[in-house]
Amino acid sequence: MKTIQRSARTGIPRRLTTTVIAAALTVATMAACATTSDTGAAGGAARPVAEAAATSRITWGECPELAEGAGRDPRLTCGTVKVPLDYQNPNGEQIEVAVSKLPAKKSRDRRGVLFLNPGGPALPGLETPSDVAQTLPPSVLAAYDLIGFDPRGVAHSTPQSCGFDDPSLAGLFPYPAADGSITANVDHARTDAELCAANAGEKLRYFTTANTARDLDRIRAALGEKKISYWGQSYGTYLGVVYESLFPKRADRVVLEGNVDPTKVWANAKDNWGKAMSERFPDAARVAAAQHATLGLGGTVDEVTQNYLALADRLDHTPAPVPGTEQALTGSMLRTVTYSLLLQNENLPMLAQFWKAAAGLADGTLTEADGQVLQQVFAAPPPTPGVPADNQATMFLALTCGDAQWPDDVDEYARRTAEDRAAWPLTAGMPANIWACAFWPEPIEEPVHVTDKGPRNTLILQNRRDNATPWEDGLGLYEVLGKRAAFVGADNGGHYVYGQGSTCVDEATVTFLTTGRLPGKKVYCTDVAPQ
Repeated sequence: MKTIQRSARTGIPRRLTTTVIAAALTVATMAACATTSDTGAAGGAARPVAEAAATSRITWGECPELAEGAGRDPRLTCGTVKVPLDYQNPNGEQIEVAVSKLPAKKSRDRRGVLFLNPGGPALPGLETPSDVAQTLPPSVLAAYDLIGFDPRGVAHSTPQSCGFDDPSLAGLFPYPAADGSITANVDHARTDAELCAANAGEKLRYFTTANTARDLDRIRAALGEKKISYWGQSYGTYLGVVYESLFPKRADRVVLEGNVDPTKVWANAKDNWGKAMSERFPDAARVAAAQHATLGLGGTVDEVTQNYLALADRLDHTPAPVPGTEQALTGSMLRTVTYSLLLQNENLPMLAQFWKAAAGLADGTLTEADGQVLQQVFAAPPPTPGVPADNQATMFLALTCGDAQWPDDVDEYARRTAEDRAAWPLTAGMPANIWACAFWPEPIEEPVHVTDKGPRNTLILQNRRDNATPWEDGLGLYEVLGKRAAFVGADNGGHYVYGQGSTCVDEATVTFLTTGRLPGKKVYCTDVAPQ
């Protein structure tokens, strides 16, 4: 469900920024031209969509201004598509969705378009084709125009804002107080919901995954394509299955990487986070233990783990001011940074250095080198021109709260948080805690019903030790899709599967995109090479 920006050499990447915190908690969440939805039985509980007017073709031109220090492929062009705010009222208010295109290499092998979504919820995607073009082989680049888009409400697609003073996402993932109390979390969740109601208003209810999927079909029509292929990562896997459920005849080849279980959207999507963290954390603890002589964090996985838990508890009770910033390192922030850096194997050495720096800060023995590590972690990212600072946080809530109804029993949240806190110390009760969604307006429609009915056209990629979208959730999606999908698992940690050192994974992915062939049975790749 949650994703983080990553380097341009892996899978569906995001541009790296200078911050870890700003992206740390980005979670791992339609109407055809002049037609009604071809939903059929697969669409389940989705609202019927009124017939829409013909979609105009996209006028391609320059892309929006980048944040300072960012770059893009000079071949990338951008445009916009107008879509209804409310698909039940297709002739009512229209909003704009920003789209980008990196054309296929000139070849007679062109198959069509490959839509790309980096997840979130609420990560922008206009720049994704520029990054992905660096990761895919010539055979795929010759077969597809790479299509990026900012989902409705995100970045350059009619951006929304709740007016949060703190634009980071950290506060949206609520760790209990040092004594386990969630009283402050309840107040914070209620305040966030009230701010969104007051500042973003009623219209925010229409910024949902189902409507985003309907937007994708408008983009398809504007491109003049009969079908789209799609590659979604993390939350983007849910968007992908919603699209192919609403439009089964429009989905060509679908790759889903780091997966959301569509039966758990969204209140139960966090059920396996504690277990997943307990399985992923030892990968980093081993890195730290191997450097015990210089880091002093413990000589075994168990020692590193116990020292980490003790440090988090200390920082819960006594936050440590970070020199050169206005922030203090708390136990919650320690866990947040840990979570984010665990998403990529290449970050594990940096994570061990961060633990050392955090311990030195708490002890009052911070070295100059450790201080530089903390400055890197806490550096603020450059703003994106024209995008509200709290846009990602706003749209994260709009999607996770607006896609499905959440429970509102505060006492039940407190009970479940205490149980989760005891069962999984590394996540300290956060996965079961209360969110702003408990105080959110009722969703405009039921979640789209995802079933095993439809063509066999989907490849599921899943790591065994993924702390953001756990292994069990990938298997859950596979069970829901049944014969429609093939499953390729990897004996690897982290949130990203393709381009992470497994030839087995990469060949299955490229073969599917270029030939349409899927593995006939479940595959488990054990050839992951150390990075």
